[in-house]
Amino acid sequence: MTIMDTRVDDGYPTRITGTPEHLPRVHPTVWGTEADGPIDAATLANHDAKGYTVVDGLLSPGEVQTYWQEVVRLSSDESLRDDERVITESRTGEVRSIFDVHEISGLIAELIRDPRVLDRARQILGSDVYIHQSRINYMPGFKGTGFYWHSDFETWHAEDGMPSPRAVSCSIALTDNYPYNGGLMVMPGSQRTFVQCVGETPDANYKSSLKDQRVGVPSPDDITKLAADYSIDQFTGSAGSALWFDSNIMHGSSNNITPYPRSNIFLVFNSVENALQEPFAAGERRPSFIAGRNPAPIAR
Repeated sequence: MTIMDTRVDDGYPTRITGTPEHLPRVHPTVWGTEADGPIDAATLANHDAKGYTVVDGLLSPGEVQTYWQEVVRLSSDESLRDDERVITESRTGEVRSIFDVHEISGLIAELIRDPRVLDRARQILGSDVYIHQSRINYMPGFKGTGFYWHSDFETWHAEDGMPSPRAVSCSIALTDNYPYNGGLMVMPGSQRTFVQCVGETPDANYKSSLKDQRVGVPSPDDITKLAADYSIDQFTGSAGSALWFDSNIMHGSSNNITPYPRSNIFLVFNSVENALQEPFAAGERRPSFIAGRNPAPIAR
C-alpha cells in the first residue's frame, strides 16, 4: 500500500492508476489583502484570476549585474562541483541548476529578506513565510534544456508532503527574456484546477526528475484541454523583472537554441501555516535542499 492510499484527508490525490481527473482547487490563490503589503487591490485581483503577476524592474541594472556576477561565480566554484545541490544537464554535463542558494550565497540570503521580495510573498500568502526551495536556473545559449509542462504543487504535494497550494514562486530574471530564448510559459487561470498525474513515484525520483521529469507530468490530452480552457501566456521582459506565480499554475519552457542565455533566481515561499507533512504519494522524503522543512518565519 502506498502512502497516498493511507492519506484519507488528501484533497489533491495524484500519482494514481487509471484515468486522471481535473479537480477543482479548494484553497484560495491570494490569501492577503491590499492592506497587507505593497501590491494594490487591482493587481491582487488580477493575480487571483490569472495566477501570476509580472513586476518590471524589481532589481536595478546595478543589482542585476551584481547578482549575475554571483551566478557566474557559483557555476564555476570548484568546491561545489561534486555537491549534490548542483544539477547538471544530462546531455552536456553543464550546470542546469544550483539548489539551496540562499544557504550557499550571502547575497541571495539577503535577497529573500529584501522588502521588495519578502513583503509581496507575505501579502500573497497572507502569513509569515519561509523558503521551501531556492535555486539558480541556468539556460545557456544553444544548449539550454527546457522544462516540460507541470504544476510545481503536484510534485511538492506528492513527494514533499505540502498540504495545500499555499505557496508562491518568484522568478527574477538576470538576463533579458525574449519570446525565443526559452522563456517561461504559463496557462493563466490554470492554478484553479489540480491535474492528477498517473504513475507511482520511483525511489529517489529527484535524482532524475531534476534533470528530466517523467513522473508527475500531465498527459498530452490534459495539456491540450488545459490550453483550450486557459490559453498560454509567456513571460518576457528585461533583466531585473520578476514573475510571481502560484504553486499550482501549469507552466513549462522550451529549449533555448538561440545565442542568448536565460538565467534566473528562483525563490519559493511557503506559508508557515502550510508546513510540510509526510509525502502524499512517495515512499520517502526528498532532501532538505529541495524541500525545506524548517518553517521558521523569515525575518528582515
